Amino acid sequence: MIIGADTTFLVQVEIRELPQHARADELLRSEVIEASAELALAPQVLTEFLHIITDARRFEQPLSMTDALTKARFWWNAREVRHVYPTAESTSLFFEWRAPHQLGRKRLLDTHLAATFWAAGIRRVLTSNARDFSIFPGFELVMP
Repeated sequence: MIIGADTTFLVQVEIRELPQHARADELLRSEVIEASAELALAPQVLTEFLHIITDARRFEQPLSMTDALTKARFWWNAREVRHVYPTAESTSLFFEWRAPHQLGRKRLLDTHLAATFWAAGIRRVLTSNARDFSIFPGFELVMP
């Protein structure tokens, strides 16, 4: 079994000051570690993760870039992680999905991630933002 990780989920696992931290940590254990599942991770998730967890406007105690990079490398190299990448197929799907749903610029990254997961055969996603994926039929969302 494989389950995709959205940026919002990783942020909640790592930032203890967030109210959803405990639930996100619990889901990581139950949905990935105890279930012996793989966690699908795309490079664009880690890029957004670094952007968010180092932002002093979002958190009282943001991580330094050095600490954030250490955490991102940990996630990328974790035994449970399967790397998934954008492909020609996922990019075509991104364009197909964007137009009929009239998605604006703030939905570009989320739509590209959804298309990357879909093209990789990933239908379950750990996310805290249902709006990012619910517009596309066929995803099962697991939320903290």
